[in-house]
Amino acid sequence: MGNIAISNVTKKFDSTEVIHGINLKINDGEFVVLVGPSGCGKTTLLRMIAGLESITEGNISINDKVINKIKPKERDCAMVFQNYALYPHMKVAANMGFSLKIKKAPKEEIDQKVKDVAKILEIEDYLERYPRQLSGGQRQRVAMGRAIVRNPKVFLFDEPLSNLDAKLRVQMRTQIKLLHARLKTTLVYVTHDQVEAMTMADKIVVMNEGLVEQTGAPLDLYDKPVNIFVAGFIGSPSMNLFNASINSNSINLGSAGSIPITRNTTSENNLDITLGIRPSHMDISKNGEGLKFQIDVIEPTGADSLVYGKINDTECCVQTSERLNLKSGEIIHILPNEDNLHFFDNQSNERIN
Repeated sequence: MGNIAISNVTKKFDSTEVIHGINLKINDGEFVVLVGPSGCGKTTLLRMIAGLESITEGNISINDKVINKIKPKERDCAMVFQNYALYPHMKVAANMGFSLKIKKAPKEEIDQKVKDVAKILEIEDYLERYPRQLSGGQRQRVAMGRAIVRNPKVFLFDEPLSNLDAKLRVQMRTQIKLLHARLKTTLVYVTHDQVEAMTMADKIVVMNEGLVEQTGAPLDLYDKPVNIFVAGFIGSPSMNLFNASINSNSINLGSAGSIPITRNTTSENNLDITLGIRPSHMDISKNGEGLKFQIDVIEPTGADSLVYGKINDTECCVQTSERLNLKSGEIIHILPNEDNLHFFDNQSNERIN
């Protein structure tokens, strides 16, 4: 097994610094997801753990051993790539057992390990096929099988599901999570899809512009984002964010109206803030109370409907399970749930309470 310590790590490409002094600890057997928008540095950080990118400053350790200068093949990390990276001229069994063959493991041992892993991944029937004869999901399972056969200290996954269709992505998310529960090996997983992060991770690391914005359990990040970036990034649909002012007993959103509050805000005078409200924490008023909301688009999703529109001039989404006869252009009123309001400082963008 492997615990990973990332200490003050920076990365420069020529004179451009893309990773800015990251510190991160990943515990033995933990499923950690690095998530963030494209270009935030998550894949670069993963490749530095693998040894595929050099470290400009700082240290990366596995099991308390600094690995900065250790060759990739000697780090005991197995990486699963976005594009599968299978050898097209080799059959599935040969692809899966290739790393053991390079280590000169006995053929009987290789064959047995390949069969055992193929059974776990339900690809026993494909061992004599070539990659070109497989679907995208089957090829991804072969790539995972090739990593598992090595029995590494650490698994590294670089956006492995991004080439799959939506239904297959959901199925593979479940398979990877079950696989981790069975193997109990440290797993670091990179994605830009926060739904993948929320549903799979023991711990999420939210990255933005080469920095770690917040680290924690999925529901901790969802319930208490530390700043506006995390608030807007974690959650689907994303959190609604409004310019507002707050005092000891109400929140004012200008011409859209105000929200009475009873919780202690430590603000006696009007204080300009950014107010965050998740779509699922807003109810449609039956009696005209609440904030004025003009409907633009309604998206039925089955169990719920997503109602998109504007509060003042700010885009907003309301998630409701009610079957209401609403129309585009209609003005209704919204009642936010006071217990689930989020307040952020306008200057620092940090959470107030």
